[in-house]
Formats: sequence, structure tokens, C-alpha cells
Amino acid sequence: MSNLNINGERLWQSLMETALVGGTPDGGIARLTLGADDARIRQWLADQTAALGMELVVDEVGNMFATLPGRNPDLAPIAMGSHLDTQPTGGKFDGVLGVLGGLEVLRTLKDAGFRTEAPLMLVNWTNEEGSRFSPAMLGSGVWAGVYSRADADARQDANGESFGSALDQIGWRGEAKAGSQTFAAMFELHIEQGPILEAEGKEIGIVTGVQGLRWFEARLTGRAAHTGSTPMSMRKNALLGAAQVTLAVDAIGHAHAPNAVATVGFLEVSPNSNNVIPGEVNFTVDLRHPDDAVLEAMEAELRAAFTGAAATIGLLADLRRISKVDAVRFDADCIASVRAGVARSRISSREIISGAGHDAVHTAAVAPTVMIFVPSEGGLSHNPAESTSQAECAAGVQVLLDAVLAHDRLLADCRKA
Repeated sequence: MSNLNINGERLWQSLMETALVGGTPDGGIARLTLGADDARIRQWLADQTAALGMELVVDEVGNMFATLPGRNPDLAPIAMGSHLDTQPTGGKFDGVLGVLGGLEVLRTLKDAGFRTEAPLMLVNWTNEEGSRFSPAMLGSGVWAGVYSRADADARQDANGESFGSALDQIGWRGEAKAGSQTFAAMFELHIEQGPILEAEGKEIGIVTGVQGLRWFEARLTGRAAHTGSTPMSMRKNALLGAAQVTLAVDAIGHAHAPNAVATVGFLEVSPNSNNVIPGEVNFTVDLRHPDDAVLEAMEAELRAAFTGAAATIGLLADLRRISKVDAVRFDADCIASVRAGVARSRISSREIISGAGHDAVHTAAVAPTVMIFVPSEGGLSHNPAESTSQAECAAGVQVLLDAVLAHDRLLADCRKA
């Protein structure tokens, strides 16, 4: 059906309405996983899917799956979705566009009285951001069998509250076993979170894969002492060691450019006092590259720099890898469906590798998966000033609709064959 067009104004209104849940005075959103605002936005989504006559299933780690029947109940669903949680300083589009974009696709089809051959599923994954409970993409990771429910439940936030306790407290732990909800394909719409599409004047990114990533938690322990009475030659300054590692991490990223990125993103200094030499520093390291072999080399260089800095200063050192996500190549048929969606809209596009991790990384290990990107103004994300225009959001959702319809035809034809 070639004349189905999404309602861009309705989509935008939904984006602005949901931005009020956890909204901050600077125009951003602080809607952390499994907090009161997360519970509110989950209920909002449940109400919207109920209005469309969809069946909602929630699994044991809070992942939400709402299904609209198709004409052929023997076909597995085509899924759309992303996540509704944000960073503490999040914006209005990261994650939520993928969920509300899928919702708008479903609303458009419902308004037109059009039924796909395969059922359609809308998904909200729990704890994609990892800003409260580490690691990121935890809900989809449990669904895909990367982590166990027990492992997820035991994760603690900075205040010592566990994931399991927080999930139970907001009342969104479901009875379905994680992984029991399956689908034939997954389409995740997302803002790019980078500057490439905007810089090249492209309206759509056809995402062919995601670069691999490795996250580390690091601790350097020296000796806290008085800054005025401890000679420089007798100090064991943990912050000095962390500074050396930070410079080494930056050098590792440059050494493997242009595709590598390497970052120290979190730093906690103790006792963090004006006149006390830092006795302990906890920090994180984030390494990413689209080639797993290069990532191996980057990790080896990090470990060498870490132990070297600690030995030079006389520090105790602990470096623990907390997340390892291999580089992902998305499904060729799903990519072809997105290309078909772009062709129908006749808008500019380019193929692109995602620099950020997404739930699609985990779903791709289980089911055919693809992503669609729309531009981010200035490449900005995880920031209240994050911005994607109404027209850009609408274009992305239109491509999502057309791609899902193209894939639905493919599944139906394969079934007939």
C-alpha cells in the first residue's frame, strides 16, 4: 500500500508530551531507569497500546512487548522499538523516538484500517542507557541471554539500591520469562548521536552495523596524606596515576584513528579535599572500534598503560572489564527493506556504522535486525540541548513505516514459497 503516510504533527505532539515526564528546567529529561518517572512513562505507553487494541506482555526484567495481530497468525511479529529511559542530562529524542516512532506507525496503520500479514510488535527495553545500573543495554542483554535475571537483579546503583529491588518497587516486573517473546525482525529507529548525517546533508542513515565496545571499571589506590607536609618524592598520588592513564587512553584512541574512540568518562576522587593527596580514584574507560581485532589491541595497550602508571607511582591497581560487545553486522534483508523505505520516500541517505551501542546489538544476535538513523543537530546527544527537527523525525518514521511494510511483504512471500 503506497499511500500510507504517518502523521508528523501527532508524532511531534507525542514527543513533546512524553518529554514532560522527567522533564528538567533546561528543556532536557532526567528519566532514569526504574524510577518514578520511568513508571509513569511505562504506564503512558501501556495506555497508548491498549487504545490500539494491542496485547501487552512484560517480562521478568521489565521489558515491554505490545503486539498488534496481523492477517497471518503463523508469522512471527515484526518488532519496532527502542528505550524510554534517559541519561541524567538527557534530551527529548534519544531512545524515545524509536518507541514513539513505532507507536506512530501502528497508529497510522490502525487509522487506515490496514493490517499487515505478520503481527507487529512495539518494544520498550529496560535500562538501555546504563546511567543508573551498569552495564548499558541490560534489559535486552537479559532477553538475548547475555546476562541472567539474577545478574541483572543484583546490579546496584550509586546509592546501593539493586536493580531487582527498584524494578519490584515501581511494579513493572512481569511474569514472562526473558527471551520468551520472539520476533521475525527488529527495526530500531534512533537519532544518530553524531555529526555525520548533518555534515553531509543526509536525511536518513541506513545503519549496516555497530562498532564493538568495551567498558572498564578502574581503581587506583595510593595513600591519602597532607598536601603541605608530604614531600613530593614520598607521595602515592592516585589521581596522578589516573591522569597518566587518561592521557594514555586518549593516545590509544588517536593511534587507532580514524575509526577508534577511547574515553575516560567518569572520575571519582577520594577523599576529594583541598589539602589531602588523593588516596583513591575510581574511573571508567570506554573503548570502541568496528573491528574486534583492533579492539583487542586497544585493550592490551590500556592494560599496559594502567599497570605501568601504577608501578611508577607505587599504587595498587584494579582494572575490571564490565562489558564486552563485539562489532555487529546487521541483517542483509532488513537493510534491503530500509533501502526500499528510503526509495519510496525519495529522500537522501547514506550507509553508516553506529558509533554508539544500542539494544539492536543484542537483538541482532538472536533475530534479524537493522537500525535507521535521523540527524542530530551538531551531533549532540545525552544533553538537554539535543535536537532533531519535526521534519527529520517525521522522515525517519515514514522510512520506518515503509521499511516494515516492505519486510512484511518479504516475509509473506517467503511463507508462500
